[in-house]
Amino acid sequence: MSKGLVVGLHHRFVAARNRVLASPGFQRFAARCWLTRPVARRRARRLFDLVAGFVYSQTLAACLETGLIALLAEETQASAAIAARIGLSHEATLRLLRAGAAIGLVERVGDRWTLGSDGAALRGNGGIAEMVAHHRLLYADLADPVALLRGERAGTLAGYWDYDKASDSDAAVAAPYSRLMAASQPLVAAQILDCYRFARHRRLLDVGGGEGRFLESVGARVAGLELALFDLPAVGARAQTRLDSAGLGDRVTIHSGSFLVDPLPAGHDLITLVRVLHDHDDAPALALLRAVHAALPPGGRLLIAEPMAGTPGAEPAGDAYFGLYLLAMGSGRPRTPREIGAILAAAGFRTSRLVVTALPLTCRVMIACR
Repeated sequence: MSKGLVVGLHHRFVAARNRVLASPGFQRFAARCWLTRPVARRRARRLFDLVAGFVYSQTLAACLETGLIALLAEETQASAAIAARIGLSHEATLRLLRAGAAIGLVERVGDRWTLGSDGAALRGNGGIAEMVAHHRLLYADLADPVALLRGERAGTLAGYWDYDKASDSDAAVAAPYSRLMAASQPLVAAQILDCYRFARHRRLLDVGGGEGRFLESVGARVAGLELALFDLPAVGARAQTRLDSAGLGDRVTIHSGSFLVDPLPAGHDLITLVRVLHDHDDAPALALLRAVHAALPPGGRLLIAEPMAGTPGAEPAGDAYFGLYLLAMGSGRPRTPREIGAILAAAGFRTSRLVVTALPLTCRVMIACR
């Protein structure tokens, strides 16, 4: 059977399916019939979750900002005691507790409240609270998503990139985005370290390494590996302070510059780009990869780690969340592994391959060889 015929049949099937699913009569039938009722209910719940997603995320924000999550992590509490601690009326506290319980953040045990399963998991990832606070800017940018897509308004998040456009930026401008990246880095770093053997290398250069949280994780896990970081001067200064405090100052060299215009330091057999490539449009991304290629010795490797488009089971994270997030940032887009492989080939890399990670929703890894 030819490819054209297969595509044509698929198109006709999808069109017929959609006509049926859009029919009010079929929807009523599916909701009443015992055989189709479970499917109908799951689809209705999924559609409602899409509509109500913003309210769920704001419930999470309220649970974090009031200190409810941190409070219930300490011990179970009665609702009246919780109200006194978080500064809300008893009625408002009960409303928040019930909303949190409905989405798994908290849980009622008798006449007291404790963390729910999702709330407990949230406590294990400190970057989430920073991300939720950061979402105030993202949601403001998405208040009119069509205008954003048409380019009729600039995203507030684009202000985070001001420090990325000038090598003489100050620390006050660099701090907010660097802090967010640092807070959300440990989980990503653990996945990278679990899927790739860093001990095979002698010298590592982390490009766009921010405050140095990734290098801190590498240094703690891999002994003997020489470490270096390349980022803007204000960001590099923050990294130096952090890495000195972690006892890694004598193992780390900080290089200052902009990877969009300055050559990268040579002499490293491994270069890493951790959540850097997808922050840039195709032209600067290609320029960056060419700079990495030029800095690596023959046989040297590049490790790219970031959420990627088209990730099986995590498509919304790549194409929906990061697609619009990076649009609001004013730079970059999520790419599939195939698209990244094509850019790597254009930059001169001989081979590239995808490496399996434990949580591809948050991080996938590609290795390229010079």
